[in-house]
Amino acid sequence: MFDALELFVGQMIELEAVIQNLTALKYTRTSRSLEEGEFSVRGGILEVFPTGFDSAVRIDFDDEKIKVIASVNSLSGKSIWQHKIVILLPFLTRASRSVFNADIPLNNFIDIQKGDYVVHNNHGIGRYLGVEERTHLNQVKQHLVIEYDRGDRLYVPKHDMHLVQKYVGLNKRPPRLYKLGSQEWKRVRATIQKRLQRIAAELLHTQAVRASLVGHRFLADTPEQKIFEAAFPFEETPDQRRATQEVKKDMEFAQPMDRLLCGDVGYGKTEVALRAAFKAVMDGKQVAVLVPTTILAEQHFYNFSRRLKDFPVEVGMLSRFRTHHEQQAIVKRVQEGKVDIIIGTHRLLSQDIGFKDLGLIIVDEEQRFGVRAKERLKHFRLLADVLTLTATPIPRTLYMALAGAKDMSIIATPPQNRIPVKTEIISFDEDFITQAIQRELQRKGQVFFLHNRVEDIEQIARIVIKQIPQARVAVAHGQMSPKLLEAIMLKFLEGTIDVLVCTTIIESGIDIPNANTLIVNRADQFGLADLHQLRGRVGRFTRKAYAYFIVRSEEHLTKIAQARLEALEKHSGLGGGFQIAFEDLQLRGAGNLLGQEQHGYIASIGFDLYCRLLKESVEHLKRMNNREPLHG
Repeated sequence: MFDALELFVGQMIELEAVIQNLTALKYTRTSRSLEEGEFSVRGGILEVFPTGFDSAVRIDFDDEKIKVIASVNSLSGKSIWQHKIVILLPFLTRASRSVFNADIPLNNFIDIQKGDYVVHNNHGIGRYLGVEERTHLNQVKQHLVIEYDRGDRLYVPKHDMHLVQKYVGLNKRPPRLYKLGSQEWKRVRATIQKRLQRIAAELLHTQAVRASLVGHRFLADTPEQKIFEAAFPFEETPDQRRATQEVKKDMEFAQPMDRLLCGDVGYGKTEVALRAAFKAVMDGKQVAVLVPTTILAEQHFYNFSRRLKDFPVEVGMLSRFRTHHEQQAIVKRVQEGKVDIIIGTHRLLSQDIGFKDLGLIIVDEEQRFGVRAKERLKHFRLLADVLTLTATPIPRTLYMALAGAKDMSIIATPPQNRIPVKTEIISFDEDFITQAIQRELQRKGQVFFLHNRVEDIEQIARIVIKQIPQARVAVAHGQMSPKLLEAIMLKFLEGTIDVLVCTTIIESGIDIPNANTLIVNRADQFGLADLHQLRGRVGRFTRKAYAYFIVRSEEHLTKIAQARLEALEKHSGLGGGFQIAFEDLQLRGAGNLLGQEQHGYIASIGFDLYCRLLKESVEHLKRMNNREPLHG
């Protein structure tokens, strides 16, 4: 029987009973709950750091009634986001977490609202109607109420809540409700389960092929490695430290590394990549850093060069910011082994690029590359270790489901002293915008003003200049000559430009510590994940940051645009990227996230159950493959 503790807002339960349950689930009582498996109590407030969560959860009691459940930043104590229900799983060691079955929800937070579609593992898709009290054997107990086809209702007792998950189908169309008591749900689930065994076998085959390859076994850290890491100007987070160790361990194995490094915008993935690159260079190997945009290539080149300036490491860049002659010279130096780390866009995947001794490929946001680039990357994966960085473009649950075929490191803790970005949705108001820019300039900061139409971007810049004559204003967009764009970005980076009026060229990875006000014009025309990425351009350090999203009046907004903007405000706390990605999938579908066949499976049984069944199939096949023959 699966054992867990379910708590929900409005529940009548004694704090002492919760403490006893937590102890039974192997949680440890401490003065502050800073690590997984710890809980603390102050008056009527319980804080617990559940296994598998990104942060602690605070549960406020009013006598014997749960009043509020909220994720909190363990360091600042500030609330990140609130929850209706939370399920606390037993605290196990990391090694035993692979014990997995389809009855354990992958997504720990079950934020279900009235009217949401839900999936019950045994009965299929229905509509959630809320919580009702029902009397059974003279005891009043609370039940979740789920409506099925023809108005039939299912009452789910508290101890079975873990069988219910919010339905996410990755399609915009609502699902059809199943009929209670029919065999159809069991047939559909069994059919999909059978087909997932084939997908699981393909995943394990990919893993087996990789395991059979022999790559370069990198040496242990050099003294220079320790000096380089000690020069990091910020305090590394526990997750950064753990991810670095996992990457290095992979590099020191003979089997080629294929690791995914997952973390929200600004959580320090680049530093982990830098340490891996340095380790490769210290072992005499070359490193290729592949990025989706020219601007990001420029940013990485600047950051890598600055971090490595005191070490004998040659860093080069290939992008359209370089002339044809300059590119030819760099390509030749890479082939001769004179460039240690080469940073570039898909230009790095061209046929004329050759390496003297390539040891590591770092891919930033692989999902932004086209099919042809991904095919070329498959070829590179046979030649060198690969580290892929991503700001959780799809829900982590999917990655967890595929964890049997790809190694993954997660950076879930925000850097110390990081403050959430204050997010506001506003109408276009010249006075308000002027005040926002002036406030940033008064504290010697810089401003991004994003206007994604090249046709009238100069007009927006003129408005800013007219309103704030003292501001040093520049325009940047992708249709400019590479040399001019490079010069403007460098000036902004160095602080000689106050306000950069720009297009979405800044979306990926631009890291300007002194720019902490972002204004996005016509924000209703962007996708949710795009807006979250844009917001990640500010608030990357300790200074309070502001993001203002300008929209048309509410009556002109589509329902989808309104839902996106509400989600953006709701998930403005640290680490909101996962929730944002999940909501984005629900709002606009999954695109080409998976093949058409798997889309159909997800539509039939829901995203969460799909992931759980796939993971279960992978684990089952692993056990079968590892089982030794019996001897009579």
